Amino acid sequence: MTEDFEQVLDHVNTYSKPSQLRITDIRISTIVGAPMRCPLIKIYTNQGLVGYGEVRDGASKIYALILKGRLLGENPCNIDKLFRRIKQFGHHGRQAGGVCGIEVALWDLAGKAYGVPIYQMLGGKFRDKIRIYCDTDVHGRNTGEAMGQALKKRMEKGFTFLKMDVGIQLLRNVEGALTAPLGFLDELYNTPRCPSAELSDLEKRELRSRRYTLNNIAHPFTGIRITEKGLDYLEQYVAEVRSIIGYDIPLATDHFGHIGLEDCIKIAQRLDKYNLAWYEDMLPWYLTQQYVRLANSCKTPICTGEDIYLKENFRPLLEAGGVSIIHPDLLTCGGIYELKKIGDMAQDYGVAMAIHMAESPIACLGAVHAAAATENFIALEFHSVDIPWWDDLINGPTKPLVQNGYIQVPDAPGLGIESLNDQVIAEHLDPAEPGLWEPTDEWNDYDSHDRLWS
Repeated sequence: MTEDFEQVLDHVNTYSKPSQLRITDIRISTIVGAPMRCPLIKIYTNQGLVGYGEVRDGASKIYALILKGRLLGENPCNIDKLFRRIKQFGHHGRQAGGVCGIEVALWDLAGKAYGVPIYQMLGGKFRDKIRIYCDTDVHGRNTGEAMGQALKKRMEKGFTFLKMDVGIQLLRNVEGALTAPLGFLDELYNTPRCPSAELSDLEKRELRSRRYTLNNIAHPFTGIRITEKGLDYLEQYVAEVRSIIGYDIPLATDHFGHIGLEDCIKIAQRLDKYNLAWYEDMLPWYLTQQYVRLANSCKTPICTGEDIYLKENFRPLLEAGGVSIIHPDLLTCGGIYELKKIGDMAQDYGVAMAIHMAESPIACLGAVHAAAATENFIALEFHSVDIPWWDDLINGPTKPLVQNGYIQVPDAPGLGIESLNDQVIAEHLDPAEPGLWEPTDEWNDYDSHDRLWS
């Protein structure tokens, strides 16, 4: 009898008293190559439970650390209360990463404290497994033949939904394919991301400033136009891809380049005949009326949303009819609960939801739970097929996480992650931030007058 009792206790969380759970610490380790730069979050508690989250790929860990003083001593199970406290510190794009990553870790802790998976706290699930769409960057695949063969290999791995890049980056070395102010394209493409160590500090700052300026010229203001020769090239590229993978499998498209609305329409009309799943982020998301004009000018679904923060900022596009598919990112839109709210709102407008994801298994599983609980979900992005250690960052779910183009929804508490694999994390730490879960006590009392009214 004693043996039976002990076996039962092995499966019971005897140290968790949810009403007395309190946040005691927040620490971050930043990895690179998963595929992006990903700050991973641990939230510690007074009962030994640890919640896992993640800052959006490419964003600074500071976006999460500034929140620490506002969360210490709080009960992480009060997710909505704490989110409302910190959401003002998020913004569109990567600037939302800290708020969203913390929100994911709070859900993980609540699930662990109550012993249930996150999807169950969201109202249950519509599906037991999540369809993955496999994204494939150009990276040397500068011909439709090369891209088609790469996508064919994805299909052989069991993926049932694909995405590829197709845009003006393919035309960089094609004479007569692009029109732009003389010298602008050379400067745009040849200004280095990382200044040489041989440059002076002043020269480095000037180069970074120039790079920042070039990268932040919005689509309507670049002056870049695509010629008929360029359009012929892109159409031939997509035709070659379809000739290899066929028409049975959905194929989405992304990264068209910083070109204006009229040129987006020209590309869209040329590629309509290839029955593509969607055109993604052709324009900055906030140009609502331009999205309406684009949607009314072609016959392929229009998709955007990975840079939009909070549910209310998706509404203008939905109300105006500018999109057929919304595409939020868990670590930009506001986190797990906000992602479900966005999907539910889009469904009211007859719009489907795909989910952007180019991060670690932590954010991936957060998106899995939200997708399981949202009816109008189509597919979740996966950007790490070629990274052999991606799965090894976590312990817990069945490996590999992606099997035959799907992820099984975990039934374990919280995200379904037992622990993080610190050995693998240590092997891939950002050289600029080499510490593994180092103390962050300097952020304990960071505070300011944050009230939004007088």
